[in-house]
Amino acid sequence: MKLILAAGAVLALALAGGAQAATTVIGASQASECATAAESGRSDRAAVALCEGALANEIMTSRDRAKTLINHGVMMMRQLNWTAALSDMDASIALQPDIGEAYVNRGAVMIGLRRYQEGLDMINRGLVLGIEDPAKAYYNRGLAHEGLENARDAYLDYQQAVTLAPNWDMPQQQLLRFTVTRRE
Repeated sequence: MKLILAAGAVLALALAGGAQAATTVIGASQASECATAAESGRSDRAAVALCEGALANEIMTSRDRAKTLINHGVMMMRQLNWTAALSDMDASIALQPDIGEAYVNRGAVMIGLRRYQEGLDMINRGLVLGIEDPAKAYYNRGLAHEGLENARDAYLDYQQAVTLAPNWDMPQQQLLRFTVTRRE
């Protein structure tokens, strides 16, 4: 038996490059407030200003600076500012090449730029390094597979995202677009 998968129009690829993975910065600081804002889905001027203030004015460890760059980059992705988001992810990776979220988010930027294979490669690297919320990585990987016209792997990645985060609607909505038939 073979599984045949067909996906509808790839509406999701036109969205903001998929799910973003913010990172936590501990402590009472602008960097911590930036992390909280990014994790809660904000990308308004005040939230961006928190991140930019932290990067410009706070003394922090290299790891916290890398995480703050990721959080700023997440906000830039939400604003569809791919150039700034890519710059932030690249700077984060240069500072701390072991933070998986930077690669997953860089992959999301590549998906937003319709550079699907690069996005897939980055997401896979982030998964190998480990991330706090792998469901977002699998969701983004599903978007990359769809961009590469690989419906089977996209379907499997969306299913994995649902398994990891059963209450998250985005991957469930993507699965509704697929028709699965069995061929003998």
